[in-house]
Order: sequence, then structure tokens, then C-alpha cells
Amino acid sequence: MDQIFEHETISIDEALAASPKACGVLALFGAQGDKPYLAKTTNLHRRFARLLQPAEGQTARIALRDRIAKIAWRITGSDFESNLVLYRAYAEYFSLDEARKRLKLRAPYFIRFAAENRFPRLYVTNKLTRRALKHTYGPFASRAAAERYLDGVHELFKLRRCHEELRPAHDHPGCVYGEMKKCNAPCQLRVSDEEYGAEAKAVADFLNTRGESLLTTIATERDRASEAMEFEAAAAAHARYTEVKATAESAGEIVRPVSELRAVLLLPSARDATTVEAWLLHGGCLRGPKRFSTLGIRIAKEQSQVGSSLFAQPLMLQPVALDEAVSTETPEERLLALLTQLEDGTPPTANLDEVADHLALLKRWYYRPEIKRIGTICFPENGSWPVRKLVRAAAKVSMKAGAGAISPTWQSEAATPQPDTDDAAVTDKLSS
Repeated sequence: MDQIFEHETISIDEALAASPKACGVLALFGAQGDKPYLAKTTNLHRRFARLLQPAEGQTARIALRDRIAKIAWRITGSDFESNLVLYRAYAEYFSLDEARKRLKLRAPYFIRFAAENRFPRLYVTNKLTRRALKHTYGPFASRAAAERYLDGVHELFKLRRCHEELRPAHDHPGCVYGEMKKCNAPCQLRVSDEEYGAEAKAVADFLNTRGESLLTTIATERDRASEAMEFEAAAAAHARYTEVKATAESAGEIVRPVSELRAVLLLPSARDATTVEAWLLHGGCLRGPKRFSTLGIRIAKEQSQVGSSLFAQPLMLQPVALDEAVSTETPEERLLALLTQLEDGTPPTANLDEVADHLALLKRWYYRPEIKRIGTICFPENGSWPVRKLVRAAAKVSMKAGAGAISPTWQSEAATPQPDTDDAAVTDKLSS
């Protein structure tokens, strides 16, 4: 997304004629070089007509035609893309603070593992620091969601919950969690530094593996007890396994160390139903988009339902000229090359405030009800991209867009706060 707006004109009539009936982001620039009016809309043509067409008869509407020096717009395929474009536009023409204010962005909440402390602990925060990114896990849907997950982890391990700087002593008063045996109570020297460090390492492993480290250990103990016909021990291990699994699953798949947060977002394209927009989340920042064509891709389930008939999905047939060389690249190879281009692009920003903004936009999209969330997101598996899974996901997004399952105006995603759109607000921004 090198250029914010794809279309610019100084002619109002040209803008009214050329603007499509599609969702997008628009900008109106005043004649005095003032700050532009920025907004997103579900119908660019309708919005331009309402703002720029001459008023008929007597009306209280303010005439804007004489105040406009330049008009710009960009077509988008989803509300998520519109928010990103609008965020970039506000940051470019105003400031990052204004972008956060207009889009009502709040830094998401994370769980921080204070590994640098002599006695590490966990706590909820919405502040990012560069040295602690690898020990900061999130984003969570809300502070309450982060606290629920934190409480669940505390129930599984005996890590301290206090926030004071400990000075261990035998006469330390301790706390209620130490009395309940839910804390190793390093403040009272009940454990050595090495023993507490081992417990802290187990917590870090749990967070880094999304619970798999503890689940694997408990599953091994359960199977061993079952083979030894110690059924009571096996039942107890299974109950603990269920408890641990519930805690691990209470955090969304997106909850990972911020420094290692990598994902691919596949969103419908505004230009072609057979093309999807691929975005890369790397280091907490979004890169892209890159266009990926789904022509020639058939989904296994869809193919089994309709058979091999070419009439079932005619848009998946790519016309090729007789004298044109045919590409021999498979969809998997094309997608892998696209991801390589995204990963080799601009390095992540050093501005942690911008990282928090990108994660706030992503969190707002990711934690929506799935029925209202347009597009899909895929994460690495075992350190590499699941290319075949990504290709299938891209085909599904494209198929839904082509079948009309995704509304071209994404009205189901209208939960995102909209900037003010009344004529008076436009006039205030354009008048000096």
C-alpha cells in the first residue's frame, strides 16, 4: 500500500462520474490547502453525490462545490482494509494521535512475564517496551479476557501474584495465596531461587507453547497410570488435563509473544472476485497487500459436491491466449513466492505506538463474531507457513466473494466507529 489514494481529480463532475458504487475511503481537500476531510463509506458514488451535487430548491445544506480543490478516493474490499487506509491517511495528513482519536483506537491488553526480576511474575498491561516484546503475550480481546487467562495460569502454577519488590526473610508476613498453598512464597524463603526459577521456566514454556508443554507432561502421566492399571491416578490426571486444556484454549490463537507474532490475513479484493488481498503480520506490524489470484483452484469439498463439471464454477477457468506461454507454477508456489516478497519487504517499524495501533486494528477485526468477520487469518505451523491450508483459505474467501456471500458494502461490519459525516463537519474541516 505504497500510495494511500489510487484516484485523484480536481474535477467534481469527473469524480461523480468515475466514482464506483463500492466501499472505500475518500478525501476532500480544501482550496486553501487546509487539512482534508477523510471518511470511509459503503458507497463512494452515493457519498460523493450527497456531498458534492448542487442542492435542488431551498435547502439548509451547505454548498461544498466551491470549497473543494481536489478529490481523492481508494476502493477497498473490506472494512478492515478501509480502517487501515483511513489510519494511514490520518497519520499522513494529521498525526498518529489524531488517527487514534478518529478511529477510537485503544492499545490492546497483553500479559507480561517479568523474566528480568529475581522472582518473575505475570501481570496484565497495555504498554509495550522493546526489551520485553518476547515476554509480552497478546493481544487479548479486553482487559477482562486477559485477567481471566491470567487467573487460569495462576491456578496451574505456584508463581507469586504480588507486585512488590521482594526482600525474602523468614519473618516476612506473606500473603493469603501463600497460606492457601497457591504460591511458593519466596518472600518467606520457602523455596530457593533455583526452585522458584524452575517454576517460572515452566510458566514461560506454557505461555510459549500455548499450553502444550504442560499438556504433554500430563498426558504422559495419564497414559503411564492407565497402563499400570492405576485408574484413580489416571482419572485425576485426566481431570487436570481437562482443566489445563480449558485454560490454554481460553486465549485466542492470536495470543503469542509479540516479537514472534506472525500471520497472513486473506481478505477479499475490491477489484476482482477471483483475487484476494494477502497481508502479512510481522513483528506486530501489517505489510501489504499483495494480490493472489485463485483462478484454477478448486476446494476439495466443493469439488466433491458438484463433481468435475466445468459449469460448476466458470470463474475458476482462466482464459489463455493460444500463442501465450502458460505458467507452470502451482498455486502453492505462487503463494509461497508472494509471502517471500512480503517478508523481504520493509522491516517492522521501530515505533511501538504504531505497533500497538496495528494490533488494535487487528484485535478489533479478529475478535468479532465469525459471522461478521470478513476474510480469514492463518498462523505458522511448526515454524513454517501451511501453504496448502493458505491456498484453500484463499479459495474459500474468493468463492464467498464471488457468490455474493460477502456483501460488497460489508454492512455487516458496521460495528467499527465511523468518523463524522455530516455536511457541517466537512465544511469545518475545509474552511479556514
